[in-house]
Amino acid sequence: MAHTRGMRSKLFVPGSRPELFDKALRGDADALSFDLEDSVSEGRKADARAALQALLSGPSIRACGKTLIARVNPCSSVHFNADVRAVVRPGLALLNLPKVESTSEVLAAVTALEAAERANGVTEPVGLLLNIESARGLRLAYELACAHPRVAGLQLGLGDLFEPLQIARHEPAAVHAVMVQMRLAAGEAGVFAYDAAYARFTDAEGFRAEADVARRLGYIGKSCIHPSQVQLANEAFRPTDAEIAHARRVAEADADAQARGVGAYTVDGQMVDAPFVHRARAVLATAKRLGLG
Repeated sequence: MAHTRGMRSKLFVPGSRPELFDKALRGDADALSFDLEDSVSEGRKADARAALQALLSGPSIRACGKTLIARVNPCSSVHFNADVRAVVRPGLALLNLPKVESTSEVLAAVTALEAAERANGVTEPVGLLLNIESARGLRLAYELACAHPRVAGLQLGLGDLFEPLQIARHEPAAVHAVMVQMRLAAGEAGVFAYDAAYARFTDAEGFRAEADVARRLGYIGKSCIHPSQVQLANEAFRPTDAEIAHARRVAEADADAQARGVGAYTVDGQMVDAPFVHRARAVLATAKRLGLG
């Protein structure tokens, strides 16, 4: 499947707003999520689908260098199959499935996805990004992530999850608890975890604070509903200079320990063994990808 790890920021772009497509392609977001679901009214679904099909079939999309994602309508929707046939095109990295609550939905999506790949000449398999946005979906997050090898990641949807339960969307304890639960499910399944959108797009500090928590919990990036949030996400999910320097010291100490046949050792006053080395290598890989060293 297409590489999707470099997604510090993912900007939502309504499929019904083709006038925004070029600006999004030229922007700073690592990934673009073209939407056919919540941001598109029922009466404009067909028009949005046609506009997005035209974009994803055109030459400009391949030159943008971004991770390309399409959020379709739910598997239970009358629009689902037509959405998948329209958006699964060469260059698409992920098909984003909203409101997933059963492994049967994941498998049905895989069947539709494979058929669309064959019909549209897609040779590089498209992955699945599953939205966890209900109590049932959260409880079954691990099973959903393991339902098929096409599943690349889980994405948190706090608004849809909290509002029906009358949980305050911005209650820090609730947000943190759910973030941890989904991150552990994704970690056990071996897929990435992606943070939720932050609807208060004028609240830069709130966005930054939530993104910082997500990064500390091992999420790879955060959804953005407004271009002003993109730079905030890019900054939040960038390794700090101190983290990069520490990772280098860990890598150097590990090389020395391997040469001496030592299994555990100390770096910066902390005992280090294999899990710490794994994390240090991941930090250095991210830093290299971002041109930070």
